[in-house]
Formats: sequence, structure tokens, C-alpha cells
Amino acid sequence: MKDKFISVEQAAAMVKDGMTVMIGGFMAVGSPLRIIDKLVESGVKDLTIICNDTAFPDKGVGLLVANKQVKKVITSHIGTNPSTIEQFNNKEISVEFNPQGTLAERIRCAGAGMGGFLTPTGIGTVVEEGKQKINVDGRDYLLEKPLHADIALLGASTSDTIGNLVYKGSSQNFNPLMASAADLVIAEAEEVVEVGAIVPECVHTQSIFVTHIVKNK
Repeated sequence: MKDKFISVEQAAAMVKDGMTVMIGGFMAVGSPLRIIDKLVESGVKDLTIICNDTAFPDKGVGLLVANKQVKKVITSHIGTNPSTIEQFNNKEISVEFNPQGTLAERIRCAGAGMGGFLTPTGIGTVVEEGKQKINVDGRDYLLEKPLHADIALLGASTSDTIGNLVYKGSSQNFNPLMASAADLVIAEAEEVVEVGAIVPECVHTQSIFVTHIVKNK
């Protein structure tokens, strides 16, 4: 079986200029913090980031934004990061806002190979601008299309040596969805255990989705 372990430097080097990158986390909880730090050091630029939020200027995805390495963010909110707000107001960064449930479902659709889904969320608001509206049984819905990425970067609590992942508490957030919606998936794990140490029914992300593992310690 192929060894999936790589260094944090190798992980960061796989992210190239102009890529679309999904990054797990909710205000940096469940984010791959070491990989993000290395991306900041690398200077990679013009990234499109798909994430729940842009965290804080000094932590998580927010570091990449503050360092002006991101050209577009597809997210649900930016309110916790003044740097994102400033760049957005100055037209230095593009922000595509999605209702949080819509964002999650768009990612899930990519992982499931679906062409999109219909939702009434956003009808009559700015969310519907530029989107196809479909009427079903007399009710209007927006067609929301799937979100796919070149790379997904996940923050796991525990990984076994083949990449089965567990996320503690709220660190699970978007990580399992993103694991199925990218061409290449890198998981940064706080702890690594042997195969069999994780009870099968407790696995949140199966090893088949994980391309590489970075040990956090």
C-alpha cells in the first residue's frame, strides 16, 4: 500500500498559483493550520478559496487573505475578518456569498457527481442574481450548481496510517464534504494511530478520499 505521509512543506508545494482550494474549518476550528502557515510562507498567489468563512486576520484562512494571496473567496460570511472586508470594499478581492446551507450542499453535490440542486433560499434577494430560476409545482427555486476544487485541505483530529479520519466536536464542520469534492485531498492530523485503532463506525472521512496525510507533530 502506498505511503500517504508527506511533510507540511510538500503539502504546501502542491498548491500552485491560480488553483481553486477548499479549506475546512469554522473560524479556524478544524482548519489545517500548519499547512496554511506554510502556504503563507510560500507566497503562492491568485488563489480561489472555498471555505465557510475567512476566520481572522491572524489565523486560519484569514492569513492567506491578509497576505493578499487570494483573488476570490466563495464563502458564507466574512464578518470576523476586517482584512477581507477591507479588500472586498476596495475591490482587491472578489467574494461570492452563499447561504451556509447552500454552500454545504453545493460542495456535497460535487462529491456526489450531481449537476446541482434546487432551493428556495435566496429567492427575491441578491442571491438570485445571475442564476437560473426553475418553477416546480407553482413554486420558484434557484438552481445552485456544484462546487469543485483542485485541492482540499482538511484539519483532522485523528488519522490512522491509511487516512481514515475523525474530527472531534465542531471541528468536523465542512471537512467531510470537502473530502469528496476535490481532485486531491490533504489531511493534516493532530494524532496518527494504527489501522484498527479507530472503530469503523466512528470514521467521519474514509481513507479512499484522502490522498496525503500530514502529521501535525
